[in-house]
Amino acid sequence: MKKTLAVAALMSVAVAGAAEARDQIRIVGSSTVFPFATAVAEEFGKTTSFKTPVIESTGSGGGLKLFCAGVGEQHPDITNASRRIKKSEVEKCAENGISEVTEVKVGYDGIVLSNSNAAPQLDLTKEQIFLALAKTVPSKDGKSLIDNPYSTWAEIDPSLPDVKIEVLGPPPTSGTRDAFTELVLEEACEEFPVIAALEETNKDQFKAVCAGVREDGGYVEAGENDNLIVQKLEANHDALGIFGFSFLDQNGDKLQGSLIGGVAPTFEAISAGDYPVSRSLYFYVKNAHVGTIPGIKEYLAEFTAEKAFGEEGYLADRGLIPMDAAEREAVRNAATNLSPLSM
Repeated sequence: MKKTLAVAALMSVAVAGAAEARDQIRIVGSSTVFPFATAVAEEFGKTTSFKTPVIESTGSGGGLKLFCAGVGEQHPDITNASRRIKKSEVEKCAENGISEVTEVKVGYDGIVLSNSNAAPQLDLTKEQIFLALAKTVPSKDGKSLIDNPYSTWAEIDPSLPDVKIEVLGPPPTSGTRDAFTELVLEEACEEFPVIAALEETNKDQFKAVCAGVREDGGYVEAGENDNLIVQKLEANHDALGIFGFSFLDQNGDKLQGSLIGGVAPTFEAISAGDYPVSRSLYFYVKNAHVGTIPGIKEYLAEFTAEKAFGEEGYLADRGLIPMDAAEREAVRNAATNLSPLSM
């Protein structure tokens, strides 16, 4: 009798566990990819029998940390990223039992330095942006490195507005921050001889100087909510904000993008590769969750369909810069086959 009751109790626990099994895709990661993933999730929820995925904007680094923490229902199934996964993150996934991950490239995006339409539109070089935002910069004579002394744009170049340098941007956990550092600050710093010389003599200092962002108020970490930056730019016409092109595209009635190297951040310029601060967008799928959490393969099919990430797709309407047809087909095949990531 006792044995029968024990078996019955175990069976009831198992049934309860099965009943509580997660039946909704969970997605974390990049704030830049978030609006694209949200659009796909909403369409997916409307046109299939599956529940609409739950998506959380945590930043690329934060999302990958959650994603790589382990396998099981308590961990996310997919993470969005506005940069490619790092080797160290792949290794962390492997340490936690995540042996196969599928990489899905979404398309392209530009990183913009934007301000209110009520303010002058800026035309900046990468070197000027570095002098405005870096923690350590060359002295006026170019012979030494000093703490950033610039408080206004005009101090950097008299042709720029005589207003306070105040740039609202993402935190270190953000893929946009990583990409901005790599594509703007690190490229610009090599143009200053006193910094470039460090690459030969002290590589650690060279990396620190090139990637170091000022902490005295010139750069303001504004969190992972890009919509909040948009609101702050509306209220403060002297400030600039850093975010993905899609947020500028969706708020063109309020904001304008600064030219960088004489090129404006437009859909056409980013698509053609002319805009100098462009990057690829991705999401990553935990293959072990496919078949356990319902709807993952179908979500991938929706995201990689021509009606979504194609040239005339609904994601292009939201500011995504599509890949060419051949690359889209290659990405679609990799997603359909759950091809394991290869670095």
